[in-house]
Amino acid sequence: MINKVENMKIVSNKWRNFSGKVFNEPITTLIENAITREQEAGHRLKICVGSDSQAYKSHVAYATVIVVLREGKGGFMFIKNQKGITKISTKERMLKEVTMSVETAYSVCHILDKYNVELEVHADINTDPKFESNVALKEAMGYILGMGFVFKAKPYAFASSSCADKMVKSS
Repeated sequence: MINKVENMKIVSNKWRNFSGKVFNEPITTLIENAITREQEAGHRLKICVGSDSQAYKSHVAYATVIVVLREGKGGFMFIKNQKGITKISTKERMLKEVTMSVETAYSVCHILDKYNVELEVHADINTDPKFESNVALKEAMGYILGMGFVFKAKPYAFASSSCADKMVKSS
């Protein structure tokens, strides 16, 4: 079998917030600043990372989000969009989403450990075999758990299936 590498175009290599403010700092700095600010305000935090995609005729649009939850007090998120310039199968696309989430989670996990913040990685994959995305469930779960992260799939994967879903459609 020939391995196919998807060509990715960076729509924006910078992270932004929900209102559209673009940040020039690396995500590690953004997350550490957010954690210290929120913990100083007395909030208990959890971070959920997820990605979603939308296939179009000419490309695949991706969004990755880092959702910072304040226990009982709402939350906020950081967003990054990318564009795949080649068509790929559903399974490849689901695993690409998971890879983007795992890479993002891995880049910030040392900060979360430092501040004792829980981390979950959410996959926009349905646990019901009747749905097309289910073809990637076992591989996605194995990858995320194998990296040592907490795994959540639909219907508990709100970071990917709700937050990233809205951001991929608005890009």
